[in-house]
Amino acid sequence: MTDPEEGGSRRGAIAGLLIAAVMLAAGLWLAHDLTAASKMQDCLMSGRTNCNVIQPAQ
Repeated sequence: MTDPEEGGSRRGAIAGLLIAAVMLAAGLWLAHDLTAASKMQDCLMSGRTNCNVIQPAQ
């Protein structure tokens, strides 16, 4: 009626999808972190001394 190998291919596809999602999330986090570091370096290289990010009071 049903092949026992059918579940294995679905497991592989789900595992691949999860790995791809984790890699995408890590890539987005890394891109955000590198962008913030680049902005800080640009500020410092322009000779400014007040490059810290100001957090608004809540």
